[in-house]
Amino acid sequence: MSDFLLDVPRAERIGFGEAVFCAGKSVAQIDAILDDAAGRRLSMLLTRLDEDKYRKLRHGAALDYDALSRTAYAGEPAPVAASSVAIVTAGTSDIPVAREAARTLAFDGYGAVQIDDVGVAGLWRLMQRIEELRAYKIVIVVAGMDAALPTVLGGLIPGCIIAVPTSVGYGVATGGRAALDAMLASCAPGVVVVNIDNGYGAACAAMRVIKSHKTS
Repeated sequence: MSDFLLDVPRAERIGFGEAVFCAGKSVAQIDAILDDAAGRRLSMLLTRLDEDKYRKLRHGAALDYDALSRTAYAGEPAPVAASSVAIVTAGTSDIPVAREAARTLAFDGYGAVQIDDVGVAGLWRLMQRIEELRAYKIVIVVAGMDAALPTVLGGLIPGCIIAVPTSVGYGVATGGRAALDAMLASCAPGVVVVNIDNGYGAACAAMRVIKSHKTS
C-alpha cells in the first residue's frame, strides 16, 4: 500500500491540476509519486523541490526543472495563452517567489508578464510602469520587508490584487511575518493576501478569478 493518493480528477473538479509539495518528502517518495503519475499519463506540478533532491531523482532527466523557483513539470503542461496576469516584485530578492507563481500559471496554460524591482524605496520605478499595470485584471504583488507595495498599488490600479509576503528581510521582519501583518492590515480596500512565500497559492487564486470570469 502506497503512502500517497494522487488527486487525479482535480483539474476536472476545480479547474487546475495536481501539484506535489516536495519539501518534507524523501527522494524515494517523490520517485514513487512520479512512477504512479507516469503510469496514469498524468501531468503534475512539483513545488519546493530543492536542486540537491532533484538531482537524486530517477525521473530527474524527464522533468522540466527550474532551480530559481524550485518547481518542476512532470509530463506535458498546458499550452500557454497570452498574458492575462501581471506579477510584480518589490525587489530582486523576491523573484524566486514570483517565479513560483509564474511557473504555476504557465503549467496550467496562463501566461504572465513579470515586472521586477519596483518597490517603494524608489517609487519612480513603479510609476514608470503604472499605466501598463492598470491594463491587467489580476496583479500578483510579491514583497518582503515592510511590504508596502501592495497597498500603494491598491490605491492606483483597479485590478484584483493578490499580495504575497516574502521572508525577505532581517531583524523585526521575522521571516516574513512583518510583511504578512502589513498586508493584512493594509488600508487599501480589497487586497487579497496569501501566506508567506506562497507564490503557488497566489497563482491558484488568480486562476480561480480567471475561471469565475469565464463562467459568469
